[in-house]
Amino acid sequence: MNPFTFPLDAQRDLWERAAEDTSSVGAIPDGLETMAEVEVGETPSEVVYRENKLELHHYEPLVPEEERHDVPLLFVYALINRPYILDLQPDRSVIRRMLEAGFDVYMIDWGEPSELDTSLSLHDYVNRYIDNCVDEVCERSGQDSINVLGYCMGGTMSVMYAALHPEKVRNLGLMAAGLCFDGTGGILEMWGDEDFFSPGAIVDTFGNVPAEFLDVGFALMDPVHNYVTKYGNLYDNIDDEDFVKNFARMERWLNDPIDVAGTAYREFLEDIYQGNELYRNELELNGERVDLGDITMPVLQVVGEYDHLIPPEASKPFNEKVASDDTEIMEFSTGHIGLSVSSSTHEHLWPNVADWFAERSIDPVDDEPSEPAAEPPEADTPDAAVAEDVETTEADVADTDLQELDGIGPAYAERLTGAGVTSVEALADAEPATLSAEADIDEGRIRGWIEAANERTP
Repeated sequence: MNPFTFPLDAQRDLWERAAEDTSSVGAIPDGLETMAEVEVGETPSEVVYRENKLELHHYEPLVPEEERHDVPLLFVYALINRPYILDLQPDRSVIRRMLEAGFDVYMIDWGEPSELDTSLSLHDYVNRYIDNCVDEVCERSGQDSINVLGYCMGGTMSVMYAALHPEKVRNLGLMAAGLCFDGTGGILEMWGDEDFFSPGAIVDTFGNVPAEFLDVGFALMDPVHNYVTKYGNLYDNIDDEDFVKNFARMERWLNDPIDVAGTAYREFLEDIYQGNELYRNELELNGERVDLGDITMPVLQVVGEYDHLIPPEASKPFNEKVASDDTEIMEFSTGHIGLSVSSSTHEHLWPNVADWFAERSIDPVDDEPSEPAAEPPEADTPDAAVAEDVETTEADVADTDLQELDGIGPAYAERLTGAGVTSVEALADAEPATLSAEADIDEGRIRGWIEAANERTP
């Protein structure tokens, strides 16, 4: 049977119905005008940081200041397509849902890479761009760590970031993130099969991977719907203004793809999809291993039951690989894009996501009645010696200048102090392998800190 017969027959039937239904034909001009005038991404925001093509958007709050959470939320979007899918229309805007829940919301818009950006790697996106944006949000909010929510490829990169910079991530959310590629059956894993597809050949040919290449590839995953059926549905509902507006917004997003930096594309497919290195805890960025054992913060996965791009099996097992003892999965009966734009997800899913972040964005408060202070132990008793040691350690952590170095937050400063390194000067003289073992911190990260410490020490 000719594989093109069905699509052609369906298209012929569509036009025959169109010719017979004069009432719908008469409504087409009004429908086309509605499609041309539709707006997307309407939630007000300002750009608060720029770097290369990247823009960091900060959204206007929707609730009074006293009702807002102290810990802000940063959306990390994918490198493919435009991020306004998260703010497609007011009643189906993930951005607005989180604003309404009282969060201070930021989002990274990567922009489109130029030919000069072909060499941008995952290291550049994670350890440079994302890290700079997180620092900006931390500075503006006065917080040492923030909430991060990554979508699709943005979720995959958010995992890398959380593992490499755990002290800056309060809670980690992952939305339809590709994390486990070991026979899960997703389309990206099939693209990543090195026996049938060579990412290197694409990059060597084009430099940056053309948006059209990606757009057609995704459309051909369901050609009958993407090229025939959905337009029949539009015709049948051309006099329904709400339907036409929803259709137009989605079509604008689908037809507004962007190129992907060649090096990052190649690394994604070869290392993440073909090599499954992230899930196997073998991935390295610029020589530094992405250790899933460093992901100790709470982790939430939001997955679509019918996601054919990133099936649940390509996400859910990941929670068993991280070190966090606070992990959760919210699975909803929708697809990859439906997680963002389905009316049912906005009614039933996103309130739960907002609650999850809200519960973990509050500093613990001891509400128990305080007990009378005990008499201090005599100086010559063992208990006194223990108390003195504890007080000294806490003072050392508070007084240390270690946190003046990039990448060292309170958690890492405490580990270093516990290993006997209480100052930048002491860090400069440390032996990397020994300190790595004593502080339980990746040796590559230790070496970077020692190098930075030596630059600051006379």
